[in-house]
Amino acid sequence: MNEKNDSGGKILIVDDDTDLLQLLSMRLSFAGFEVEQAESAEAALNLVEFSRPQLVITDMHMKEMDGMALFEHIHGMSPTLPVIILTAHGTIPDAIAATQRGVFGYLTKPFDSGALLDQVRRAMKLTARMPAQDALSLQEWRANILTQSAVMESLLAKAHLVAESDASVVIRGESGTGKELLARAIHNASARAHKPFVAINCAAIPDQLLESELFGYVKGAFTGAIRDHAGLIQTAEGGTVFLDEIGDMPLMLQSKLLRVLQERQVTPLGSARSVAVDVRILSATHKNLKNEVASGRFREDMYYRLNVVELEIPSLSERREDIPLLAKHFLSLFAEKYHKKVNGFSPEAMEILISASWPGNVRQLQNIVEQSIALCTSSLIAPALVHKAMDEETHAISFEEAKRRFEREYLIRTLKIAEGNVTQAARISKRNRTDFYKLLQRHKIKPASFKK
Repeated sequence: MNEKNDSGGKILIVDDDTDLLQLLSMRLSFAGFEVEQAESAEAALNLVEFSRPQLVITDMHMKEMDGMALFEHIHGMSPTLPVIILTAHGTIPDAIAATQRGVFGYLTKPFDSGALLDQVRRAMKLTARMPAQDALSLQEWRANILTQSAVMESLLAKAHLVAESDASVVIRGESGTGKELLARAIHNASARAHKPFVAINCAAIPDQLLESELFGYVKGAFTGAIRDHAGLIQTAEGGTVFLDEIGDMPLMLQSKLLRVLQERQVTPLGSARSVAVDVRILSATHKNLKNEVASGRFREDMYYRLNVVELEIPSLSERREDIPLLAKHFLSLFAEKYHKKVNGFSPEAMEILISASWPGNVRQLQNIVEQSIALCTSSLIAPALVHKAMDEETHAISFEEAKRRFEREYLIRTLKIAEGNVTQAARISKRNRTDFYKLLQRHKIKPASFKK
């Protein structure tokens, strides 16, 4: 008798027992379903991301990551994707606990084929009623984060869950790990995705400018303030504000930001009136904020307001399996940019990349690949090019030096535009004249040099 009477649908089955995997695949295929197979939870996560199955059936006991752990990852990425768990060691308490956590079905092995197909059909009816956009969002919200690391997948699952709420989040991680990318992914997965995402680097903007940039100012607040100016927090209305390097924010500004978090109001510089704002605050730092609180450099009340949820991005050296994936992505990107026909890395060059220490993380890897491609004259990147690029990276300047250079170049550029007129230059940079003079003195810049 032919049992191919189901309306179809894609099912992903996961089991490290290949014989059972084949048997289950044949049974479901014969029942009219499209079946994909994965021999590990890690492989399954990649298939869930790109194949968009309508149902996942997984064994409970597998090496490295078990069925419940896989469910938690999938639930974090796509809460509406049903999961059925099979186990030879099932008990009634296990089944109750699993279903309470959101597992769609739970069957003990050896399972009855009729009972399995009954659960499969019920799960398919459920997903048929789900909006198609839910499956699309599984990829789109995190499209710019490339990974095949179980550690990163676990982090992204948590990030997706956090995105559903409006909780403040602190993202921790070394410089170059991609904290802003994760913040953007959280924004994309949230209900605020259609509103602005405004990123502000608290360490890159001079302290005197940071207040007016964040909170805005009113006409006459300082010399050169010739009109009202909305701050970056106001421009993010309805959306997300990402404060990078929050640990470098001055204490005085922390108190003003605390009011935004507590009262959802912002007070522009020079104004006695507050403006209501609706924004979500995400922040990031490479510092240990608890240590900063203990040393008095960071407000304790601010810490607890910001740190409702903490996510920590692993360093690149903790996710080395991502290095080939990222290196190939950057190679494709920069080969197109520099119009080079570079097809890949030699095995020796790739081995150098995989075994390197990467103190600058993904950003450093990106720089190394770009430099290698810029100098490459063949179809493969040789080890010597990678070594050369890495040697040049070791002579990179410090953050403080980079900040000092930026500030000096900004002042010079502004004075050129203003043709040496300090009052006009201060107005352009939205600084009062006295502060602008102090900056010029610090960098030993003479305004007269720019007069025509």
